Amino acid sequence: MQRVNLSTVSDFVLVGLSDAPQVRFLLFVLFLIIYLATMAGNIMFLTAISTDTHLHNPMYVFLGNLSLLDILCPTITVPKMLDVLLLENKMISFTGCMLQLFFLIDVVGTEIFLLAVMAYDRYVAICHPLRYMNIVSMKLCAHLAIGTWLVGVVNSLLHTSLIFTLSFCGFNKVEQYYCDIPPVLALSCLPTYSRELVILLVAGVLGGSAFVITLISYICILMAILSMRSSESRHKAFSTCGSHLTVVCLFYGTTICIYARPSSTYSPHQDRIVSMLYEILTPLLNPIIYSLRNKEVKCALRRVV
Repeated sequence: MQRVNLSTVSDFVLVGLSDAPQVRFLLFVLFLIIYLATMAGNIMFLTAISTDTHLHNPMYVFLGNLSLLDILCPTITVPKMLDVLLLENKMISFTGCMLQLFFLIDVVGTEIFLLAVMAYDRYVAICHPLRYMNIVSMKLCAHLAIGTWLVGVVNSLLHTSLIFTLSFCGFNKVEQYYCDIPPVLALSCLPTYSRELVILLVAGVLGGSAFVITLISYICILMAILSMRSSESRHKAFSTCGSHLTVVCLFYGTTICIYARPSSTYSPHQDRIVSMLYEILTPLLNPIIYSLRNKEVKCALRRVV
């Protein structure tokens, strides 16, 4: 019987966005500007929320957590992508790949649960405005915020352990500009079907639960808004929830395209584009979306600037 070479992979090779030097430099400049703008926007947003006492309420505590996640998400992947674009340093160690994937799943998972909590917060604010501070107290707000981070960590530990306890041998080229679940699973020299089922099941239960909470909250919000007699009240309610709903649709749409399917349907080129939306573009747009229609945030940002 012929022996199979099962030499363990010690590092991985990431695929760059382009092999042409001129294109790589232009992409480096573009993504560096976007990354710096994302950092500046979210840091300003966090500073405005933390320094303005008028914004020390549950809604803005959740928004502050979202801004922190929007700082972390691109920071996990963009610096390495810039390194590849500028210096063509495509190598990443096994440990580095594992840590990158762990933190990415942690941040994405936490954001999914946080968006569900924020949807519930908006439901209480619009459907039970007089009881809002009694229902969503600062104590409950802190527990919910901490809970989203803890669930994100547990979810990430489970996913990462399922992936990196596989055997990787021979081929080590990750068909993505960062370590992600589908391209890393594709490199395993052992069958991954059972682990993919567990990953999809866990993602389906946790992500599905968060999605159901978000959906039910917005159905109740929509019914409450439609029952309002005053057009001014309806407009105010729509403007309050419109920003969050925009962020939810953008985030859920892109993450479902990436993760809610088996690795056999993995498309490298398509997934690179889609992943850029939720890892690079969404964190840039979130502070802008939440600031456009919010007078309190605008005033707080002016004081920071």
